[in-house]
Amino acid sequence: MALNVSPLTLGTSGLGRDTEPGSPQEEAAVAIATDLLSSSHSFVDTSNNYAAGRSEAVLGLAIGRIGPNAQTRVISKVDSDPDTGAFDRDRVLRSFDETTARLGVDWLPLLHLHDPYTVTFEEAMARGGAVEGLIELRESGRVGGIGVAAAPIPLMARYVQTGVFDAVLIHNRFTVVDQSAAPVFADAQERGMTVFNAAPFGSGILATGSREGAIYDYRPATPELVAWVQQLEKVCTAHRVSLPAVALHYSLRSPLVDSTVVGVASPGRREQLDELAAAEIPDAVWQELDDLGPAPTPVDDSRYA
Repeated sequence: MALNVSPLTLGTSGLGRDTEPGSPQEEAAVAIATDLLSSSHSFVDTSNNYAAGRSEAVLGLAIGRIGPNAQTRVISKVDSDPDTGAFDRDRVLRSFDETTARLGVDWLPLLHLHDPYTVTFEEAMARGGAVEGLIELRESGRVGGIGVAAAPIPLMARYVQTGVFDAVLIHNRFTVVDQSAAPVFADAQERGMTVFNAAPFGSGILATGSREGAIYDYRPATPELVAWVQQLEKVCTAHRVSLPAVALHYSLRSPLVDSTVVGVASPGRREQLDELAAAEIPDAVWQELDDLGPAPTPVDDSRYA
């Protein structure tokens, strides 16, 4: 399956969080969703468990207002049962039904297996496992393609090597700080898969800078990483470009990446993202980034090896 993606895919993990149906807060979230679905970007990315289902519910309201043109622009993910952790074929089918009910659609262009950490790789791939459910949805025509979305590189490499999937999404493993996803992305491309690179800002420090309390991959940045980012900030200042722009363009310019997924859940954020994407980064920045040497990445996926 060849998915016609744009350079940016808009993520919605925080969209609608803690909103109540019919509330002013929900209406504000629907306005954001409407903007995302009306933008020039091909796809909006969500998941069954984002904001406890509210992300999909809000997107569904926006789809209802925009009409049929928006129905094919949402990518979602199946998730394990939030109460039991079950993640087998039956749970995948239930998760899909929950998603399509919230969105008000009966078909999705792409459906990912999301964070399959409550089961082993062997269980997911076995008969009656989660992947069987995804294949069934693809073969029945209810989804255009299937993907796998998670982070640990040893685990993601195994899923990609199966040859079963049409797409892969990995977060926080292909940034100016950590490039451990590169071999998996290269393998996926050789297999004809669509490659999504999520969280180009490292979920924190590459957007906020080296301020106190900065994070990378959802945990506090180490002093060594903060010091390295401070050196990169000096490079950015010297060339009059912003750190977030450099971080974003690191992904956008890579031949390994088909689309970069960036979270957009607050008013004005999509416009800010478009401005970053339009920024021009001098070639000298990339040379000076190389001269800094490898960043002291805090990511450790060894327990998945």
